[in-house]
Amino acid sequence: MRKFGLVWQIFLGLILGIAVGAIFYGNPKVAEILDPIGAIFIHLIKMIVVPIIISTLIVGVAGVGTGKNLSRLGGKTILYFEVITTIAIVIGLLVANIFQPGAGINMNNLAQSDISKYVNTTEETKSHGFAETLVNIVPTNIVDAMANGDNLAIIFFAVMFGLALAKLGERGKPVIHFFELIAETMFNLTNMVMKFAPFGVFALIGVTVSKFGVASLIPLGKLMIVVYLTMIFFMVVVLGAVSKWAGVNIFRLMAMLKEELLLAYSTASSEAVLPRIMEKLEKMGCPKGIVSFVIPTGYSFNLDGSTLYQALAGIFIAQMYGIDLSIGQQITFALVLMLTSKGIAGVPGLSFVVLLATLGSVGIPLEGLAFIAGIDRLLDMMRTVVNVVGNSVAAIVMSKWEGQFDKEEANTYLKNFGRAAENN
Repeated sequence: MRKFGLVWQIFLGLILGIAVGAIFYGNPKVAEILDPIGAIFIHLIKMIVVPIIISTLIVGVAGVGTGKNLSRLGGKTILYFEVITTIAIVIGLLVANIFQPGAGINMNNLAQSDISKYVNTTEETKSHGFAETLVNIVPTNIVDAMANGDNLAIIFFAVMFGLALAKLGERGKPVIHFFELIAETMFNLTNMVMKFAPFGVFALIGVTVSKFGVASLIPLGKLMIVVYLTMIFFMVVVLGAVSKWAGVNIFRLMAMLKEELLLAYSTASSEAVLPRIMEKLEKMGCPKGIVSFVIPTGYSFNLDGSTLYQALAGIFIAQMYGIDLSIGQQITFALVLMLTSKGIAGVPGLSFVVLLATLGSVGIPLEGLAFIAGIDRLLDMMRTVVNVVGNSVAAIVMSKWEGQFDKEEANTYLKNFGRAAENN
């Protein structure tokens, strides 16, 4: 008898959630009953993320050794992130111009959603400025940063702590072993939490569908189709080509990560899969030090799916209002988007906040975001998948770039993983 694995349990939760949400569309009782279940699951994930980032990053940085080695890895990583996210922005702009998803849409048929919370967040971010954002990466109180889930500040502290620990040499080995045990314990805890994932997925999807319903998708159906197909194109072609250069087949990689990708899609949360992604990449042959640095950093600076969507959505809104942006304006939009998407990484509602901070630079009405806010959750689900795949490929590329990746060993693991999944 075949085992009913986690991926099928999550998929069943997804289907049942859609069914329940569709049946009880518009019924506030659905959210009242299911919201606590979804919230508990998200809280469980957030409970795990900070200890894993700190422990794995400290161990990884201490393992890298000198600050020179880390700066080399960091420089290569940031360069790679910038190149890939720029390609994502260009693809988003090209697709929006070619397929014109916003052309001919009657805004009178669209429902507007409240985006005031994103506007407020954007105003707060603008008042801080980019320079102050950089200053805030350095925490004054690491405990406070951990409590607020400020990942950039946490990463900074962990990197500095790991470098200082590496300087202790043999005397620092007990402390490194201590954090290794913490990381291993947190990975075990992750496996325990994942048993609750099907229920969390069921609740989160059920609430989402019950709020906007299926009928509300029709007016913006072209946008959804274009976004989804573009995201798939980016994963298969762009990330596929990069992954092939590193010696890994993108389809085998995605098959290995199928549980995590389905969970990321269902929850629209990259944090939900961060621990298991790191664990699988290490088993595949990526060095712990590189995985521990690249994956957490990528979730702040390598949001391929988000930047692609932001470029596409910005042009969509312009088309919806009948605004014909020149090539110069679109280049300006792309350059501003590159800056804003990095400067406010980690802000809740990132994609909306980035767009609000960017649209005004080329005269696109900010109010246009209110028309797509209702389906943003569905779009966020897909862009989260791309973010996860993008960061997984980044870890593999950095491992190869550093000369620490055995592609034969990796492909053997992927083949064996595939056979094991078939047998189960």
